[in-house]
Amino acid sequence: MTLLRSHLAGSWQTGTGDGRPLHDAVTGEEVARISADGLDLAAALEYGRRTGGPALRELTFHQRAGLLKALAGHLREHREELYAVSARTGATPGDSRFDVDGGIGVLLAYASKAKRELPNDTVVVEGAVEPLGRGGTFLGQHVLTPRHGVAVQVNAFNFPVWGPLEKLAPAFLAGVPTLIKPASPTAFLTAELVELIVGSGLLPDGAVQFVAGSLGDCFDHLTGQDLVSFTGSASTAQILRSHPVIVRNAVRFSAEADSLNLAALGPDAGPGSTEFDLFVTALTTEMTVKAGQKCTAIRRAFVPREHVDAVVEAVSARLASVVVGAPGSDGVGMGALASLDQREEVRRSVKALRDAGRLVFGDPDRVEVVGADADRGAFVSPMLLLGDPDRAEPHEIEAFGPVATVLPYDSADRLVEYAARGQGSLAGSVVSADPGFVREVVLGIAPFHGRVHVLNARDATESTGHGSPLPQLVHGGPGRAGGGEELGGIRGVLHHMQRTAVQADPDSLVAVTGRWVTGAQRHDDGVHPFRKHLEELRPGDCLVAGPRRVTQADVEHFAEFTGDTFYAHMDEAAAAANPLFGQRVAHGYLVVSLAAGLFVDPDPGPVLANFGVDGLRFLTPVRFDDELTVTLTCKQVTPRDSAGYGEVRWDADVTRQDGESVARYDVLTLVAKKEGA
Repeated sequence: MTLLRSHLAGSWQTGTGDGRPLHDAVTGEEVARISADGLDLAAALEYGRRTGGPALRELTFHQRAGLLKALAGHLREHREELYAVSARTGATPGDSRFDVDGGIGVLLAYASKAKRELPNDTVVVEGAVEPLGRGGTFLGQHVLTPRHGVAVQVNAFNFPVWGPLEKLAPAFLAGVPTLIKPASPTAFLTAELVELIVGSGLLPDGAVQFVAGSLGDCFDHLTGQDLVSFTGSASTAQILRSHPVIVRNAVRFSAEADSLNLAALGPDAGPGSTEFDLFVTALTTEMTVKAGQKCTAIRRAFVPREHVDAVVEAVSARLASVVVGAPGSDGVGMGALASLDQREEVRRSVKALRDAGRLVFGDPDRVEVVGADADRGAFVSPMLLLGDPDRAEPHEIEAFGPVATVLPYDSADRLVEYAARGQGSLAGSVVSADPGFVREVVLGIAPFHGRVHVLNARDATESTGHGSPLPQLVHGGPGRAGGGEELGGIRGVLHHMQRTAVQADPDSLVAVTGRWVTGAQRHDDGVHPFRKHLEELRPGDCLVAGPRRVTQADVEHFAEFTGDTFYAHMDEAAAAANPLFGQRVAHGYLVVSLAAGLFVDPDPGPVLANFGVDGLRFLTPVRFDDELTVTLTCKQVTPRDSAGYGEVRWDADVTRQDGESVARYDVLTLVAKKEGA
């Protein structure tokens, strides 16, 4: 049987020796063998640092996002190939879509978020400028730049496509190359994924590497610029986290580990209610999708004591209708576990759980299977237990398969206490339409959970479900769950970057960040900035316009025209009694409107549209006969690679005759590129 190939240092390589056999989870047949013996992982890390990293760092965030989007499109065209291999891991067609399409969806989501939320640049500017001196000549600014290392990802067996892609996306966007190490039982599917990625030719050389087999001495060669992202058991995470090199070099380490996730039914959600049915459906779904082999699957189902019998009866009835068997066979709703070893592990865990409760549905040693041999394939029955929440076992033992334990509770306080005994979880669901109960439980269990999902009749039609990590939200959890964070939108990208505080004069800060800041030089070449195309604009280009005197007639006309007759603008006596004004003042929005009238160039030109105002603050009142001047300064230019225009952010500073600012804000415009650009 052929050994799986690794892709390292720019070429496909094969380990030495006979390798470890990998089996079809459904038939038990040998699929391939796996070995990384003899492969030079130190050279692979160095190749990523010296070849993949520089190539990625030359690209802007938007360019990297474009490559992720193109890769997602390529993988989507080859989904059927991935589905076919996925079936050999025991996954049903629905399971395969969850894994494959979910991973592709993460690529698309991150590509979209990067275009919207990151600059078309290679550096992220974080937060506001911090004045460090009284004269405005010494400033501080946090910036984030890509680490000059490799993101080593160690994945679990349950999501051989989604797992690598959800780790790859934020690292790639950050400009950091990736080394993928899959779990052995399903590595043949990840190998197919990497074949497609490399074969696409879309990504820079060295941006993605793949090792089929053990990491060997890889960790011995990590530097302080590298990162490790681990998914798997808490015990393995502890071993890896304490590796001497990781400790000595302070290698950034993130772990997603075991998790006894919960779902809690509210006292209001009795039999016959929509919420009761939602709870039953969610629990059975989480038990059977991927045969319960999900790090987010519900393991502890907390139910008000008075509803326990009804929940057990309803869940058992649904589980009885689940057909177990070969993926694709008629009526099959649950496939096999990933391996025979995993089946034995589930059986051992169920045996331990039965010491603290009783089995109310299923049999760990017997299951009816459609389309396959129940002994040769890694099949197991879905199993529901009724446990004692005061015993330790339900809060400490995870059966990583189609297994859940119903646990009664008598009050919200006790529920929160029981939840904490899980010592940290990835996800929890609260199923209730009672806002008071939801608030008490969500805030009570939040310190022990990375994500809390509230489910009721109002959000059920749009809910993505208990067990679906989303690229926009953090995936991870405290304590036993590993203490790490993945995904979380742009947070996941920034995790792969170094935050640095830069202290400098304003002009140096502009040079570093590409953004104009107050105190930096302005440039007025006599050409109205709105007459310049995108490529011609530079941070610091400015226009000074005014003055414009504000009259009582202006204020009264604006009030009549808009309907804004607030007393501070129209009632002399009431305005005089206002401690902030002491007399009638102009509308703030009148000030902004007059400023626009001063800086706008009326003729058609490169400026296509004004699409917003950010950070508007009215700093001091404008009174009758004050004279306003506006200084408009180009602050940031963001090209859009796929469009004939880009975004320009302008600093608008409106001052009165004594030089004091009365309003400050950013104006956002779309500006055309030169024709053909």
